[in-house]
Amino acid sequence: MSEDVKTTFVTLNSGAKIPQVGLGVWQSGGKTKSAVAAALAAGYRHVDTAAVYGNEPQVGVAIAESAIPREELFVTSKLWNKDHGYDAALKAFDATLGRLKLDYLDLFLIHWPVPELRLESWRALEKLYAEKRARSIGVSNFLAPHLRELESAAKVLPAANQIELTPFLQRRETVSRCQELGIALEAYSPLTRGQRLNHPTLVALSELTGKSPAQVLLRWGLQKGFVLLPKSVTPSRIQENAALFDFALDATAMQQLDALEEGLVTGWDPATQD
Repeated sequence: MSEDVKTTFVTLNSGAKIPQVGLGVWQSGGKTKSAVAAALAAGYRHVDTAAVYGNEPQVGVAIAESAIPREELFVTSKLWNKDHGYDAALKAFDATLGRLKLDYLDLFLIHWPVPELRLESWRALEKLYAEKRARSIGVSNFLAPHLRELESAAKVLPAANQIELTPFLQRRETVSRCQELGIALEAYSPLTRGQRLNHPTLVALSELTGKSPAQVLLRWGLQKGFVLLPKSVTPSRIQENAALFDFALDATAMQQLDALEEGLVTGWDPATQD
């Protein structure tokens, strides 16, 4: 079988296989249900949501109406800041499952490294993992210092760390530490929220490969081994973001993209969080 969005996975340290390209639904609003439906129709089997996005119910409805067997889907959600702490995190997880109308999550993440409470929250996630209600557990926006703290206390290491990653923001220390620990890297905002799609290097590589600048950016992440979470509510863009498996970037192209590092943070910056 040739590789495509349905058949390309990263194996997590939990043993679970996460589809390497998923649909992000941050700020998808009232178009969330139709976006998820379009993605599932296009072959996606991985959807990434969060309590704070306010659209878990719409994700759940789209999944239910798709009639795709649950075991073929990979669904992620995240613990929001106000719900940190052991008991609060367990309660928040139950609420997330209720909104999604699912019996379990494939991956549950701590959304942000909230000071003082994040280790208690992680203890709750370890309980959910032991109970198999969360088949894998992980973190989001944890940089190397946050990971070092967690390593010292965790019984179970995170299966994934979801951070902003693009050629323009490579977080090399954090990426290296995750790779050393066997923690998969998930790239959110992998398209720079559109801020660098006209960059001359991307435009030149787009012309060279016959692919869009967005596809060049995503292919870079794919070849780095990252799990990619491009967000769109437009069916044609959703399809385009999955059409990454009929071309490759050569070593020269990868080096050109690696040279674009500029510390471009388009969303939250966890470097400001102790």
